[in-house]
Amino acid sequence: MSDDTTRLFLGLIGVLVTASVIAGVLSWRSPKPLPSTLDNLNARIKAWWIMVAGISFAFLFGTRGVLLLFAFVSFASLREYVTLTKTRHADRWTLLGMFLIIVPTQYYLIWIDWYGLYSIFIPVYCFLAMPAITAMRGDTSRFLERVSEQQWGVMLSVYCLSHVPALVTLPIPGNEGRGLLLIAFLIATVQGSDVLQYIFGKLFGRHKVAPSISPSKTWEGLIGGIASASLMGAGLFWLTPFSPLEAGFLAALSCVMGFFGGLVASAIKRDRGVKDWGHMIEGHGGMLDRADSLVFAAPVFFHIVRYAWT
Repeated sequence: MSDDTTRLFLGLIGVLVTASVIAGVLSWRSPKPLPSTLDNLNARIKAWWIMVAGISFAFLFGTRGVLLLFAFVSFASLREYVTLTKTRHADRWTLLGMFLIIVPTQYYLIWIDWYGLYSIFIPVYCFLAMPAITAMRGDTSRFLERVSEQQWGVMLSVYCLSHVPALVTLPIPGNEGRGLLLIAFLIATVQGSDVLQYIFGKLFGRHKVAPSISPSKTWEGLIGGIASASLMGAGLFWLTPFSPLEAGFLAALSCVMGFFGGLVASAIKRDRGVKDWGHMIEGHGGMLDRADSLVFAAPVFFHIVRYAWT
């Protein structure tokens, strides 16, 4: 690891240790059983320890480790998504192709840095092939609904998320060998915004953003979380090839897109009548519950950086 990478993860560990100590003291002083808010806080901190440990381990293996990590995230997210969709026996070949062909091919194309193909492989070739394969089975019951759900699942879980590890392939002058830090910047600001929106919402939240979709999201939490995460992004400019002002702007834009990604994911869950995508991560639901804010943020961040800095 570089000195900057080491400093970043030591800082994250320091934050988590501080949060764990505060949560421990609050739990010790609170009556038993613990209030739901405090119990949820403890579960979230525990989950963050696990997630930071996983990302740190992947970073030890460089680009290959990060690609494998996000390939797993895409696979797990797609699995959670598919379990909530309506499928029929005729969809089995399309579903197998989604997991066994689309996921590994997309990440292999990123591994060999074939931008001209991985940027269109899913939204062009896969989107044409998937309904054709389903139609060949001859089952037209809810055909448009089934195909649309499958395409949208691949777009969210694979195509969009794959733009996170794709950041290491960007040939930014003066930033050679620091692609992993660019990933760390994106994850830290977007995920940090989620946490800060939760905190500001609990402290000051009064006005709901979309009460029928996500009752816990408030304008106070949204504005406070994005503003503070943008300042954090500006402070983390040393991880990137950006100036502090540029880093703050990109952090703000990524956090806004992250909010919309989470809102869309919540709308899908509401439509399916579930609270979480799964139960893989204690206190955080499923894998897609943690990755949903990256779904919209990653491709927008990737393409802005690619066209403006390479």
